[in-house]
Amino acid sequence: MTDHSNPLRDPQDRRLPRIAGPCVLVIFGVTGDLSTKKLMPAVYDLANRGLLPPGFALVGFARRDWAHQDFAKIVHDAVSEHARTPFREEVWAQLLEGIRFVSGEIGDDEAMGRLKETIADLDEARGTGGNHAFYLSIPPKLFETVVTQLRQHGLAESANGTWNRVVIEKPFGHDLDSARELNRVVSQVFPPESVFRIDHYLGKETVQNLMALRFANQLFEPVWNNRYVDQVQITMAEDIGIGGRAGYYDGIGAARDVIQNHLLQLLALTAMEEPTSFDARQLQAEKRKVLEAAQPPTQMDLHTARGRYTSGWTGGQHCGAYLDEDGIPADSTTETYAAIRVDIDNRRWAGVPFYLRTGKRMARRVTEVALGFKRAPHLPFTSTDTEDLGYNALVMRIQPDEGVTMRFGAKVPGSQMEIREVNMDFAYGGSFTESSPEAYERLILDVLLGDPPLFPQHEEVELSWKILDPILDHWAESDARSRKSTMDEYKPGTWGPTSADEMLARDGFTWRRP
Repeated sequence: MTDHSNPLRDPQDRRLPRIAGPCVLVIFGVTGDLSTKKLMPAVYDLANRGLLPPGFALVGFARRDWAHQDFAKIVHDAVSEHARTPFREEVWAQLLEGIRFVSGEIGDDEAMGRLKETIADLDEARGTGGNHAFYLSIPPKLFETVVTQLRQHGLAESANGTWNRVVIEKPFGHDLDSARELNRVVSQVFPPESVFRIDHYLGKETVQNLMALRFANQLFEPVWNNRYVDQVQITMAEDIGIGGRAGYYDGIGAARDVIQNHLLQLLALTAMEEPTSFDARQLQAEKRKVLEAAQPPTQMDLHTARGRYTSGWTGGQHCGAYLDEDGIPADSTTETYAAIRVDIDNRRWAGVPFYLRTGKRMARRVTEVALGFKRAPHLPFTSTDTEDLGYNALVMRIQPDEGVTMRFGAKVPGSQMEIREVNMDFAYGGSFTESSPEAYERLILDVLLGDPPLFPQHEEVELSWKILDPILDHWAESDARSRKSTMDEYKPGTWGPTSADEMLARDGFTWRRP
């Protein structure tokens, strides 16, 4: 029997969640921070919520010389420290029965053979039925080696109702050409419906709420266009530096690390037309239309900005400069801040600039999408009545305090007509008793269910690179002409370099301060 759906479950009955069928989850690069802090805790939380079947197994693959019990101890410690839900011995005991570890180098055929044997044993002992998901939490340069080995050892074919799926963690290439090459390599082994590209921002609850906010409420959709909106700002700011990620981050930078995937996906969800349903194909088609209409700025010098943090004080602590971080070469040209303007050439958004910015060591950690509305004519009011009135705004807060803020003008109590800005807030934590699941919980479950709406397809990845590549080329050419880095610097605890403020000022706007 290969259909593990509940025949008594009504698809419209949300009281009965979908539960994954028996399967094996294999994590390559299982000793990394992503696996320890996100993936393994997410697997436990899914089990704790009753969303994984008894016939589930977790296999780690890495170079460490560990026995199964050594890996189980690592999983136990990761779960104890980072899991969202309380630790329960009965849940852990069930997971423990299916935990295995395979030691070996990526590219070692003997190690891959041991992995195949381990999976076959689990198919028999745990009843996982030949269903396998391979999570590649490894550098992109190793993807080809792994997927080729999976094919050579018969771990990529799906037959007789079983499935094999591959999960690719970002970055999806280094530029358009490398993204196409990566897609070519993966598509030679796995069909498109078996390839899941993880963008964890798409699994966040507030990103889901963005669609609910627009399409479930008549209140917002009529003003969600260029007749009323005059700018959109999408921000992802971090108050930390690169930490121990120098080997990954240097040479990639803020634009490739965040704008190409997270922020352009948020732009697509913000700007897309209403899909006919939330079926994966319909949702992906609408996002693709937006990315096809999106254009990089025509004047790169005026509508892009980049910077790098220097040393300074933030949060009561002294922070070193980016070039002083361990593992960063003195001649690095990698940016830690990037801001760009994107225009969408369609009827709904023509003339509305979308500003995307991201940075390290900024004033606070925040991710949000903010729609700024055009000013009212203010005909009955004098200029002094409204001097404290800014833009009406609708802000979707994605992290850390998930919710929605509406910003509008209200009269100040008193005998005079004075208008001042006020906020009306909705917070998930204050409105719902159930806490939001971690993004990786939702995404891992969707992989095991074979449900792809939240995963960008290769066409979306390539369209995103078409937007970003001209900007990256322009920055590289500027450095080449100057024979040195032309990026600006900014102090820790600020909101980026002054060139980013000047970028918006040219269009008559200012950055929103979250």
